[in-house]
Amino acid sequence: MCSWFFLVLFSFTRTGLVKPCRLLSPLPVVQISERPLVHQESLLKLPVPPLQQTCVRYLASLEPLISEEEMTHTHKLMDEFLRPGGVGERLQKSLERRARKTENWLTDWWMQSSYLDSRMPVAMYTSPGVVLPKMHLQDRQGQMRFAAKLIAGVLDFKSMIDSDTLPVEYLGGKPLCMDQYYRVLSSCRIPGPKRDTVVNYAIGKTPPTHITVVHNFQFFVLDVYNSDGSPLTVDQLYVQLEKIWNSSLQTNKEPVGILTSNHRNTWGKAYNNLIKDKTNKESVRAIQKSIFTVCLDAPKPRVSDEMYFNKVAAQMLHGGGSRWNSGNRWFDKTLQFIIGEDGSCGLTYEHAPAEGPPIVFLVDHVVDYMKRSEMVRTPMIPLSMPQKLRFNITPEIKKDIEKAKQNMNIMVHDLDVRVLNFTHYGRKFPKSHKMSPDAFIQMAFQLAYYRMYQTCCPTYESTSLRMFKLGRTEAIRSTTTESLQFTKAMDDPSKHAIHGQGIERHMLGLKMIAIEDLTSLPEIFMDTSFAVASHFNLYTSQVGSKTDCVMCLGPMVPDGYGICYNPMDDHINFAVTAFNSCEETNATKLSQFLEDSLLDMKTLLEQVSKTQ
Repeated sequence: MCSWFFLVLFSFTRTGLVKPCRLLSPLPVVQISERPLVHQESLLKLPVPPLQQTCVRYLASLEPLISEEEMTHTHKLMDEFLRPGGVGERLQKSLERRARKTENWLTDWWMQSSYLDSRMPVAMYTSPGVVLPKMHLQDRQGQMRFAAKLIAGVLDFKSMIDSDTLPVEYLGGKPLCMDQYYRVLSSCRIPGPKRDTVVNYAIGKTPPTHITVVHNFQFFVLDVYNSDGSPLTVDQLYVQLEKIWNSSLQTNKEPVGILTSNHRNTWGKAYNNLIKDKTNKESVRAIQKSIFTVCLDAPKPRVSDEMYFNKVAAQMLHGGGSRWNSGNRWFDKTLQFIIGEDGSCGLTYEHAPAEGPPIVFLVDHVVDYMKRSEMVRTPMIPLSMPQKLRFNITPEIKKDIEKAKQNMNIMVHDLDVRVLNFTHYGRKFPKSHKMSPDAFIQMAFQLAYYRMYQTCCPTYESTSLRMFKLGRTEAIRSTTTESLQFTKAMDDPSKHAIHGQGIERHMLGLKMIAIEDLTSLPEIFMDTSFAVASHFNLYTSQVGSKTDCVMCLGPMVPDGYGICYNPMDDHINFAVTAFNSCEETNATKLSQFLEDSLLDMKTLLEQVSKTQ
């Protein structure tokens, strides 16, 4: 979620950076108070880029990544693909027909190919985590009070959704699609044998009025509205959370929730087995239908201040393993807020229904809400006991749980998470030199990776397509042969990925049309170069939040890195992940190279400024 109207980009050599080049400043996203759905019907439809344009840019993106011999071979395949009256032309026309008939030709395919068809576990592989600033909680009462305020804050956000008063976001004077905001609450992913689905229960005649609270692996239904429809106050929520805590002190319960962390095929089979039992099915449905989930986590072992955010980021991504809090989750739930007894807090979200912006806006809203003093008078009405959800654990289900524990522990030990709080400067520094902070940071990634490996790699940066109806994301490929060529391309708004002219999703669309319409895939999609170009060793995402939070996500490929960053005014929060099972990757080492690169770029820029 970033803007790429550059002001400065750098070309660099093995030993450092040279030749700063000037570009445009990024456009800010602004919020205006008006009814969010007013503009939905007038939003533009996502265009299908010209075929020749995408193919030319695709070939250009391959130049720094493959050998001359491979390039020659790919050019031959592309010539065949683009032959007049050939397969490329036929696929393009089919894609254009689909675009005319649908609200967005891409959205359903994107959901399927990136999320619902994926059989990898959602924990760590697709679901991001968000770390909020540490809360200084003295005891479990402090944990309950904090959780109560957080729940009230989310319900306050929900009231804007329900009353259609959510501020509309604008970019460059144009309204953005607000559809994703209506998909993050009361929704859940449902496992299937070959493909998952996402169900949004807010759409039905009787939208849910409860949340799920989980403590010591035990799930509870907590109704969060009074009989008159008013939300429970913070005091009422605190009382109910106390009841839940006192009713879940047993620590020997089976962690049913850990089943949701498994490989999707494995979980799909276990799911069907689990819901054969009527009680289990009702309990699962109650979790799925809830507005969101609150996870009251057990405290983790104390670590040094230097390691604290690494451990908490990992906790948000996966819970820390079966001995700790990985069973204190329902990973299929779109929104799970996590509050540890030790003051660690944040959330994880299942990525299929929405991208980062709605989540970040929700987080900022909740954090602001929690700073307010509570002035609501609590009704003198006795509240019923929250309902504990029961599960009948058969030997077969017990076996599935044990297998899920083993798999989760393997994944936990394999993922290395490093949080870098870069304190030397923040987004104000590049802005003061009339540069895009995002462009500046992306070039730091390029430099850090190059210094570590003496080569460049395919790099993925997510950018929003929300200026189009039902728009999700496009990928910016940050790696090019010439930084100056890259600069010129990104300088031209007509060529910008945010305007629907990127190559990544167009190529996906052509491939999906080929799968639907043809008996075999065109050779261009089976070319080695296509696999190389899609193997993103650097998977990056900017998460611009008002809150001083850290977002983290797992790598896209086994030998790659996941990098999230939140540029604040005077510092930048980074989270870098890599798999320990890959000998070539090292999150700690890349973090060090990244810090050095940012410092070297600052020094270079200051030197250049003195000579001008």
